[in-house]
Amino acid sequence: MTTIKTMKLSALAVLAATGTAQAHATFTSATVTAEGYALMQLQVPHGCEGKATNEVRIELPEGFVFAKPQPKPGWELEIIQGEYQKTYDNHGTKVSAGPAEIRWKGGELPDEHYDTFVIRGKISGVAAGTELAFPATQLCGSDASVAWTEVAAPGQDAHYLKNPAPVVKVVEKQGQEHMSAPAPTMVGQISVEGAFTRAMLPNQPVGGGFVTIRNAGGADRLISATSPASEIIELHEMAMEGDVMRMRKLENGIEVPAGETVELKPGGLHLMFMHVKTPFKEGDSVPVTLTFEKAGSIDVIFPVRDAAPKGHQHN
Repeated sequence: MTTIKTMKLSALAVLAATGTAQAHATFTSATVTAEGYALMQLQVPHGCEGKATNEVRIELPEGFVFAKPQPKPGWELEIIQGEYQKTYDNHGTKVSAGPAEIRWKGGELPDEHYDTFVIRGKISGVAAGTELAFPATQLCGSDASVAWTEVAAPGQDAHYLKNPAPVVKVVEKQGQEHMSAPAPTMVGQISVEGAFTRAMLPNQPVGGGFVTIRNAGGADRLISATSPASEIIELHEMAMEGDVMRMRKLENGIEVPAGETVELKPGGLHLMFMHVKTPFKEGDSVPVTLTFEKAGSIDVIFPVRDAAPKGHQHN
């Protein structure tokens, strides 16, 4: 169940922590790329003085826009809307408001376990070198909480803060040869890695998307894909028919057999971005939601690499 509420952006009320925690709530990655999409994966390492965490709240700073949280089984998802301080461009659409706070509620994360809470969004209008703080609060029942909300003042060492807010540093875009591959992303027993697409020519309406899918569980099927950057994404296959290589749409999706790996790659299985709103540019990234028949949906960032060789721009 997802509840959407609209309100003016305001500071999240901070509940006092019931005790000192030894491990802080942090993001899995310490950096994000300017003008690029990012998966913010908050690690919650423990509960509140031995009590299970039942709610996690994250405030979103200005400059982290078009946020889309990943649902968690057994948790209710609440999205608090707010006004941005300025207007942002979302693939040709001007946007002045959006998610300002995300809450996962009603779950049960025991103190002896840890978990991650994921939000996808874009870093926009933030200069390289800037540190973005995402104040976060854990609620454990009605009488206990841990508030990771302290932000270091200019010149202050954040290591001396008792309950520092999770922080990431914005860095410049790098050349493709220096870009590291995104970490694998999981939903259920399905993990995806190595996602990418290619830069497109001006006015080119379609492009290919590629990713490796690993299945550690039972048989499943990739049944659809969507992205705000493309009106339609179809699942396609390139295959030889006699002496001719042809491309065909896979109406029934892509099989992902139990315990096996399926690679979507140029010249074979792939995603086809149709009616792309703005041609992909090298160094950018494209957010995509992949939906599996059994495992469910997963958000994946597709970095844009250099253009394919001439004559192979679609694939």
